[in-house]
Amino acid sequence: MEENNVFDFVAFLSGLGCGLVAGVFFAFSTFVMKALGKLPPAQGLAAMQSINEVVINPWFLTLFLGTAVTCACMVIGSLLRWHDPRALYWLAGGTFYLAGTILVTAVFNVPRNDALAQVAPGSPEAAGFWATYLSIWTAWNHVRTVAALLAGVSFTLALRFRP
Repeated sequence: MEENNVFDFVAFLSGLGCGLVAGVFFAFSTFVMKALGKLPPAQGLAAMQSINEVVINPWFLTLFLGTAVTCACMVIGSLLRWHDPRALYWLAGGTFYLAGTILVTAVFNVPRNDALAQVAPGSPEAAGFWATYLSIWTAWNHVRTVAALLAGVSFTLALRFRP
């Protein structure tokens, strides 16, 4: 396969992955967390605990982390081929995804999920913890959604250019 075609193919995979991840996060931001927030705190908390366990599966992890790998490749490719008119889009897309999706997940969402896992749904502190969790976790999820979407847009725009 010609080198330019390899870059286009990896950019396509990156854009597709970013779009799918953005869609998952968008669903959480626009209706899943709102629905969980309408439940009694013990039920909403227990449901989110279950979601956090179930999401760790090969399908989601392949999409989420596989997209991180392709985005990292595109960042490296952008630096190695800076003369390429697509390089800035590759760099932007990879950076949006790696910083705004992967890093935000690791630094903000996962620690909250880990803390949530330690809370007994029927405990006295559960309701207060759940209210704070809903607000902060969802705010950071909005960041992940926008970052993944911007990354997907960047990779899509890169496909318009052929050296």
